[in-house]
Amino acid sequence: MFNLASLFAGIVFGFGLALSGMTHPEKVLGFLDVAGHWDPALIFVLGGAVGVTVVAFRFVLRRATPLLASRFHLPQATNIDWRLVGGAILFGIGWGISGYCPGPAIALLAAPNWELAVFLPAVLLGTLLSRAAIGRKRDA
Repeated sequence: MFNLASLFAGIVFGFGLALSGMTHPEKVLGFLDVAGHWDPALIFVLGGAVGVTVVAFRFVLRRATPLLASRFHLPQATNIDWRLVGGAILFGIGWGISGYCPGPAIALLAAPNWELAVFLPAVLLGTLLSRAAIGRKRDA
């Protein structure tokens, strides 16, 4: 049941990304270009997501356990360290250069293009390099 619910959530998420235009890098870059020809349309997507999250989390977190799991898996870390800041910077640079965020890029697997053929392997390589660097630091 958990896998079916995850698949359904992923399909709804991907549909929402496609409907909002977040799978089109020119739309995202237009939103990020606040100093040029700014396209504010995605602010409604952001506002909708934040609004749903604020309301839904209040109800969901009142439950003792999630519907399809034995416990909630919430982040425990509260500190801001160099890994968090560095990751955020790299994420922002990649998003700004390509116009792709990983979620919309994965949604584009349904309609791939050459940019996606470059972007997704770069994301996977970055993930592997990050895990290797973290593993080496833990071993030291």
